[in-house]
Amino acid sequence: MGLFDDAVPGGNITKPLMIAVGALLVGKMLSGRSDAQPQAPAPAPAGTGAAADGGLLGGLGGLLDKLKDAGHGNVADSWVGSGQNQPINANDLGTALGPQVISEIAQRAGMSEQELLQQLSTALPGIVDKLTPNGQIPQHSQVASAFNG
Repeated sequence: MGLFDDAVPGGNITKPLMIAVGALLVGKMLSGRSDAQPQAPAPAPAGTGAAADGGLLGGLGGLLDKLKDAGHGNVADSWVGSGQNQPINANDLGTALGPQVISEIAQRAGMSEQELLQQLSTALPGIVDKLTPNGQIPQHSQVASAFNG
């Protein structure tokens, strides 16, 4: 998988985890649609706040907003900022994302919800850090190219 290998402890990001992270941040890569195709991806479960191209939560900014809304703003800010990345507990991450989003991602990635949360809670700090090298949230197209490249 390459690009994010050094972003996760152990150094090797698995394909199911990439699918899960992609579902959160770059929904179109999982629906098989390209920018040239006008049809929308399969509808997300009600209440997930899905954006057409921004993954299940509306992209990286949407993910960070969900974490902040759930009281984990300091943790999310540490991933974007230049200091040490703070960890997030798998259960806290699950609560922040919500059961519908977790269920959808677990299904797409072919993992149990608990396994998904364990892996995401380990990988997201490094992945978000890598996507925000200047402490700024990149444009959606930049995030998408990181997954497609």
